[in-house]
Amino acid sequence: MSEQSLEVDARGLKCPEPVMLLHAAIRRASAGQAVHLLATDRSTQRDVVKFCKFLGHDLERSTESNGEFEYWIRKAEA
Repeated sequence: MSEQSLEVDARGLKCPEPVMLLHAAIRRASAGQAVHLLATDRSTQRDVVKFCKFLGHDLERSTESNGEFEYWIRKAEA
């Protein structure tokens, strides 16, 4: 994404760890800042969507390639 985005590498971790790391990164991020999450746990396909919807963050894009999932989340404005 951009050099201003926070990177979260949760590859190899299982639920609930990827979303816990995402939540910590979102807390550190400024309003409107992007967080890029890398994960291998399939449950993130469900959990990241629910996390964003529940907390009002924007899931801008998600991709899957060779068992790796990438998510670009923009922190909600204050």
